[in-house]
Order: sequence, then structure tokens, then C-alpha cells
Amino acid sequence: QSQPPAIRQDMEQLHQLIQKLIPAGPLSFLDGKNAQGKIVSNPNIGYGQYSMVYANGDTREFYQVGQSANTTGISVYIMGIKDRNYLPSTYGKTIGKASVTGYCIKFKALKDIDLDQLIAAIKDGLKESGGKGAVVKKK
Repeated sequence: QSQPPAIRQDMEQLHQLIQKLIPAGPLSFLDGKNAQGKIVSNPNIGYGQYSMVYANGDTREFYQVGQSANTTGISVYIMGIKDRNYLPSTYGKTIGKASVTGYCIKFKALKDIDLDQLIAAIKDGLKESGGKGAVVKKK
């Protein structure tokens, strides 16, 4: 609601797109606060679900794909890809004007990226996580 109209419109378009890719997946809404009420991230919307397994064996239910607005645009989180080099090496040069990390694709506006490449990256993440789990290190 508090986002500029262009970002809000792009986020609504992304919301529709991700829901088509994960039609039966639950939605989750994270306010960005930790258990102590401290803000640790931007609020985000999560789609789908899978169990993250931490290095110490603990598990946590989390979303497969998420999106949030940030100070420079939009972040799309693709969880469950074990190889942290996969997204940057596969999509970093072809997705357009975006920053691509091991699990996040950050861009200013949808018009700046190749939407087909974003969809392919999300599908890769869904295929790999499969709603089952990924090992991540707890910090």
C-alpha cells in the first residue's frame, strides 16, 4: 500500500505470475521482524512451502518463492537452490538490469528485466526445492 504506484503495479503483476507458477501453494506474509520485534528485513510475501534444514539439523517451514519491495525496487527470493552460484551464473548475464545472488534477484522495475528469464529462474528453484528441503547454514 505504501509503495510508489509503479512498484506496486509491478509487485501485483509478479504476484499474479508467481501464483500461476505455484497455484496450490500457501501464501505467507512476513512483516520483516524477528522474534524480539526488531526489523531485520523488508516485509515480504511468500509463495509455496518447503522445509529448510539447517546444518545443525533443525528445520523450519519457509516459502519457496518470495517478493518484497526494497529501497531501489523489488527483490524476488528463490529458496531451495543448493548451489549458490547457480542463479548468478545461469541468469546473471541474461536477465537484464538486475543484481543476482545465490537466492535473490533484485531489480528496479519489471521493464528492466527479461520476464521469461525470471520465470525460468523461479521454475528452476521450484524444481530443485520441490517442496522438500535444502540444507542451509544457520548463522
